[in-house]
Amino acid sequence: MEVNVIAQVPLFAGLSEEDQIALRSMMGVVALRRGEVLFHEGDEGKRFYILMEGKLKLGHSSADGRENLLAIIGPGEVLGELSLFDLGARSTTATAISPSKLLYLEHADMVNFLEEHPGMAMHMLRALAIRLRRTNETLADLVFSDVPGRVAKALLDLAERFGARVEDGIHVPHDLTQEELAKLVGASRETVNKSLAEFVSRNWIRLEGRAVTLLDVERLKRRAR
Repeated sequence: MEVNVIAQVPLFAGLSEEDQIALRSMMGVVALRRGEVLFHEGDEGKRFYILMEGKLKLGHSSADGRENLLAIIGPGEVLGELSLFDLGARSTTATAISPSKLLYLEHADMVNFLEEHPGMAMHMLRALAIRLRRTNETLADLVFSDVPGRVAKALLDLAERFGARVEDGIHVPHDLTQEELAKLVGASRETVNKSLAEFVSRNWIRLEGRAVTLLDVERLKRRAR
């Protein structure tokens, strides 16, 4: 199963099964409880991680202590990939929002592996470009979209990555508190709650604690535009 996780990571898409097994043998494992921090913003970046189980949030804190969430990471995704190229300080804080299990690889081991598999560099650049594109889209949304539109888009993104089809819609166990969801869309909790209440009243969604069921995906898509 762990090798299958490696095979699903875009960075390692070009590796043979033998190379994937060799790479897995070089990796360690770390487990986190909900709320436990994997690394803090400003820590030295020496490891690259693959999330096998659970979900993590990546956050950035301002000088006055406010936090914005930059991304939610799910199984098969990577974090700390910049440490493969730059051993500088971490630019975010990574915190588990559900019980999580990760594989990790030390910087020196990854550099040695890259030297033996130079073709993998192209896959790395492609994965980094995807992450950069997402960041650019998020910045554009903050400028051009209103809060209800950003909430609708966030729910759709979470549904695409973590949702499962049920009888009346798409069930999304996102594991976020309303405060965390507000930080993810860059708005106040009160404004986000108002948007969620509006979606509920229109029968577009059903709230279920740290989960939501999308009842009318098409209307949410139109609202997210």
